[in-house]
Amino acid sequence: MMTENSKTPRQPALKSETRQTNWRRANLAKYTAHLAVQRALVSGALQKQSCEVCGTDVVDAHHDRYDEPLNVRWLCRRHHVRLHQGGEDMFPVRQSE
Repeated sequence: MMTENSKTPRQPALKSETRQTNWRRANLAKYTAHLAVQRALVSGALQKQSCEVCGTDVVDAHHDRYDEPLNVRWLCRRHHVRLHQGGEDMFPVRQSE
């Protein structure tokens, strides 16, 4: 979220002590990237694509790099979990032709 007087995103307010909030606090770059994707989807700046492996339409956004929050790969839950379990080279990024 941008503040009116600055060009940098405002840090999310993480005040509770839940497991989820503790994860967000410990993984702030990941959480901030997730928020950026959510905002871009709502605004229409980013649109979901089908799973790059199997083509299904129910997908998650996967970040190869959290410092590029809107550069995501669209994977169904099954392939997203397999990617995290098997390593980033399991489904290599396809090069544009």
